[in-house]
Amino acid sequence: MPMKPQTWVSALQAQTSLRGDGDGRDLRLDACRGLALWFILIDHIPDSSLDWLTLRKYGFSDASEVFVFVSGYTCMHAYGGGLREQGWPTTVVRALRRGGEIYASFLLLLIAYFALVWLLGDGHRYLDETNTRIFFENPGAAILHAAAMQYAPLNTDILPTFVLLHLAFPGLLWLFTRNAAVTLVASLLIYLMVQLFSWHVPAWPSGELYFNPLAWQLLFVLGAWYSCEATGRLRAMVRSRAALVLSMLYLAFSLAIALSWQIEALEQMTPDWLSSMIYPIDKSHLSPLRVLHFLALAIVVSRLMPRDWRGLMNPWTVAMIRCGENSLAMYCLSILLSFFGYVILVTASSTIAMQVAVGIAGIALLVGTATLMTWTAKQDRPGPKLF
Repeated sequence: MPMKPQTWVSALQAQTSLRGDGDGRDLRLDACRGLALWFILIDHIPDSSLDWLTLRKYGFSDASEVFVFVSGYTCMHAYGGGLREQGWPTTVVRALRRGGEIYASFLLLLIAYFALVWLLGDGHRYLDETNTRIFFENPGAAILHAAAMQYAPLNTDILPTFVLLHLAFPGLLWLFTRNAAVTLVASLLIYLMVQLFSWHVPAWPSGELYFNPLAWQLLFVLGAWYSCEATGRLRAMVRSRAALVLSMLYLAFSLAIALSWQIEALEQMTPDWLSSMIYPIDKSHLSPLRVLHFLALAIVVSRLMPRDWRGLMNPWTVAMIRCGENSLAMYCLSILLSFFGYVILVTASSTIAMQVAVGIAGIALLVGTATLMTWTAKQDRPGPKLF
């Protein structure tokens, strides 16, 4: 029997107040998001051997799934948790403003990206590798389509999807307050239509957004749903021994398949009937295998990182948390750093030592910048807002 709207809001608010640190944040989420940012930086540097340290080499999903799920969770935590006290107008404005911030960051990132490509490539190199040739050859049309979130250079294409998900969140929140189960079923039906009939959002000039919002909304909704429903039977189910065993078995299966992409002997051992069943493992439309892999990984990680996990206080985890606290800015910075790192490997040296140095330097810059942003934000809180 679904909760009444007021009961649902009260339950979410009570649950929200029990999580996180002093300002209500769940530090485990920031740590996971920060680690995902490190992985994204490394994965976006082509031909870097450090990508053997990231998720995508060992399973069907990668850091993108982490980002979208955690975003849905934190949106519900931030906006749904304060709904009763702040009311609908304030909640809607806050959610839409966040969508506007992501949109503005996307446009500013494009400016910086185009400038960096032009500067480091002398106006003609790296255009195809970064999907910016169309901009330099037809800037007027590219600017208009970028403003309409129909065009995005390489590695920036998840941001338009985030904008759309955040702009749609007030409607999603309203549906959750009415009936969370029906909302989840509706999300699953939309996802199913994508898998069966390739529903998509049009883009330019490729035809559709790489991160199809109609597919990726499922993880966003699952994150929001888990944030407000993760009590009682659901939490017991997720933390059950059966769920843990099934998750570990699925992770082992996906590990074997993922390693077969790199090791020919394992590829030859994969039966043809199995290959025909699982391929293609599409990222744009979020293949079900990717969803299951992420959920299995989340179940295992949640068991390894309980709320009172002491590892949250060690320096490495704190560094991840700082990046996770400033995820939007750090994501944008990681795009620029990954391209700069790629140029260094192409023009200077591509040895293993240089790949390691580039990766470590990039992560260090992320951590240093994020730490500075957190410190300045804390210093600025007591002061007046001049603009």
